Amino acid sequence: MNVPLWAWFAVLGVIAAMLAVDLFAHRRAHVVGVREAALWSAVWVTLGLAFGAVVWWWQGAEFAGQYYAGYLIEKSLAVDNVFVFAIIFGYFAVPPQYQHRVLFYGVLGALVFRGAFIAAGSVLIASFAWILYVFGAFLVLTGVRMALHRAETIDPERSLALRALRRLVPVTDDYHGHRFLIRRAGELVATPLLAVLVLVEVTDVVFAVDSIPAIFAVTSEPFLVFTSNAFAVLGLRAMYFLLADLMHRFVHLKLGLALVLVWVGVKMLLLEVYKIPTGVSLAVVAAILATAVITSWRATRPGRRTPPPSHDDRETPATMAS
Repeated sequence: MNVPLWAWFAVLGVIAAMLAVDLFAHRRAHVVGVREAALWSAVWVTLGLAFGAVVWWWQGAEFAGQYYAGYLIEKSLAVDNVFVFAIIFGYFAVPPQYQHRVLFYGVLGALVFRGAFIAAGSVLIASFAWILYVFGAFLVLTGVRMALHRAETIDPERSLALRALRRLVPVTDDYHGHRFLIRRAGELVATPLLAVLVLVEVTDVVFAVDSIPAIFAVTSEPFLVFTSNAFAVLGLRAMYFLLADLMHRFVHLKLGLALVLVWVGVKMLLLEVYKIPTGVSLAVVAAILATAVITSWRATRPGRRTPPPSHDDRETPATMAS
């Protein structure tokens, strides 16, 4: 796939423009409701799908299929981010009107870090073809571990990043509007909002370690890996506000995500034996996710006995932040 430099600048320009529009639309701190989140989710999904159509017109169906497969994988794995973000926001009792600001800067950082990871991954693959098998084995092991430890919980207080921040700069107990840093008695002090932002960034870096190799399993084109990542991550904020209060309904999604990682890992390990067509890979990923969502919804529908709490069955941001 021959991608001219202007295409990279065009994509980065679109991303920058959409971020500017989003920032302008949320320039005043307010609680993002479900209706607003649904509208923005529709905007981001439409943008992501439309870019796939552009790739189809420009490079053909095969590359478009690779883009859509990467986009679907990243979009689905991003749901796991939503669950962790809700725990972090709840732990620090972040006022709902300031959550969008944290996620906005979190997404900016995610785009930078993921761009660096993708560049590094592309160099490694170009230099050492065998690294693909390392990625494949890593994804299989990660998927198996995720399936076996679905009930694990996280404790933000044990985060090394949070401890490092507290050593570098004092952290206040109180929020000061949407500010990350304040001056108190001439000393620069961090607010809890900065601690939350640090944890959000670290969380995304950890998730990127799984998601980026997973996308390399469906396409080796750096342009498609980056764009599928970028357009999926851009909608992460709206997805959070849309799904946060429904987390308890997705009881089987963790297992579904684990199976997706195992599938793409196996696909990568079989590259020299049999190259699974992109359309087949996309269909399998979609089928796994659809099954996980449908069975979760059926298992938690009103009138049925709610299953025991799992990793994802925690208080929602609305109840934890109040």
